[in-house]
Amino acid sequence: MSDVQENLPQAVAILRGGGLVAFPTETVYGLGADAANPAAMARLYAVKGRPRAHPVIVHLGRIDWLRDWARDVPEFAHKLALAFWPGPLTLVLKRAEGVADALTGGQDTVGVRVPAHPLALALLAAFGGGIAAPSANRFGRVSPTTAAHVREDLGGDVDLVLDGGPCAVGIESTIVDASGAAPVILRPGQVSASDIERVAGVAPAMPSGSAPRSPGTLAAHYAPRRPLRLVRAADWEAVLRRQSGKRLGTMSFRSAPPSLRCADWIRAAAEPERYARELYANLRRLDASGCELILVEAPPGDAPWTGVNDRLARAASGDMPSAP
Repeated sequence: MSDVQENLPQAVAILRGGGLVAFPTETVYGLGADAANPAAMARLYAVKGRPRAHPVIVHLGRIDWLRDWARDVPEFAHKLALAFWPGPLTLVLKRAEGVADALTGGQDTVGVRVPAHPLALALLAAFGGGIAAPSANRFGRVSPTTAAHVREDLGGDVDLVLDGGPCAVGIESTIVDASGAAPVILRPGQVSASDIERVAGVAPAMPSGSAPRSPGTLAAHYAPRRPLRLVRAADWEAVLRRQSGKRLGTMSFRSAPPSLRCADWIRAAAEPERYARELYANLRRLDASGCELILVEAPPGDAPWTGVNDRLARAASGDMPSAP
């Protein structure tokens, strides 16, 4: 039996006692609490510094647990769950009777998913109930994709960290509002709009002003402590020259100019899935480099990059400077 497997009984005991356990999913590491325990949920919000009106995602061990958490599930939502669970898709559904406001931000909807990580599934099976698990970091900061990231961010505020290695996807799940007559994408991720259309039989819409609040959709989110600027590819060289007097941390699809002095330069992956998998680790590396400013060359704007571009835009708070 591995050390991680030996820690599962301890993790379950902590959760049942109202404690917090960080665990890996295929997307990012989650900060887990018993979703049915109000005191545990209050501690989770306090440790993250998360606003109480900001809902959390409930992680389930199997698709048939859905009936305990949601009601009036439309047919297209069942199809999406069957197609993508376990996997990086969260469904926002009408909440079942008894689901607490602490999970939903006071709304009539709840976000649920079945994660595709063997350790997460083993924990859920052993615990036997829903685990609320936002990302295991302080609210609004760069999400963790390794156990070391969790320990750096939360330290002793988390009772146990289960180490399942680096996350395979690297950005948070796609969130689909399935509480109405047709799917609405609230947050993009690895499961794409075309994936959803193929399974649901209808193209998903973009959210309106009446859409439910959902995790990770604030204008500023996923942010490093150093200021981050997202720069159009066409403006990259001009902006780099203009900022050359600063100690820069940079992430670009091109090599560093030999004459440039910078704290760190990361040559970004050209493949969107690898870029996503490495994104948060790279942002953390740049944040720790001693730089004054992080410059990131904007990825392409086509569909495979939608989730990455969403996270970068929020990390930069929408700041994309033009050339002088």
